[in-house]
Amino acid sequence: MRILGIDPGSNATGYGVIERREGRVVHVAHGVLRLGRADGMERRLAQLHAELLAVIEAHQPDAAVVERAFVGTSARSALVLGQARGVALAAVASRGVSVHELSPREIKKAVVGTGNAEKRQVQFMVARLLELEGRPAADAADALAAAICHVNSAKLRGLDLTRNTSGRRRRARAPSFVVRRAR
Repeated sequence: MRILGIDPGSNATGYGVIERREGRVVHVAHGVLRLGRADGMERRLAQLHAELLAVIEAHQPDAAVVERAFVGTSARSALVLGQARGVALAAVASRGVSVHELSPREIKKAVVGTGNAEKRQVQFMVARLLELEGRPAADAADALAAAICHVNSAKLRGLDLTRNTSGRRRRARAPSFVVRRAR
């Protein structure tokens, strides 16, 4: 099962791809899609859409998880973030990939142990859980954390992670919440 995590933003969108192999979660790829600040919002959203489609095509995820919007004090920021989330949801859905949403608090609690974790704590835990050599950028770490949270809690939410990309059932394995990188 391959999971794509997306942390949407209007200037930078993080993505992370993990895979569940034989009860373990392994790192596949991650990165940050940086959008041109000089361009108008419509061009940035079009660029985000195209780049997310390229990530989806390159990694062929079975499911995707998009971080829900955190509504702060600025209505304008929430609106802009909502537009980026809409593009991310549309890009994933347009390729027939199942889409799930998790709140930032749920993700942080699952990966760090507290819903109030700081970005650097999420980066540290993601690097440690996936045995990465260095800390990923904050946006990419958030996306990887969303994917980790999704795959580790899918059984608890009743989601079937035993289907492969062709839709045929694989033999179900006992769930494992241990995250390790494949050797």
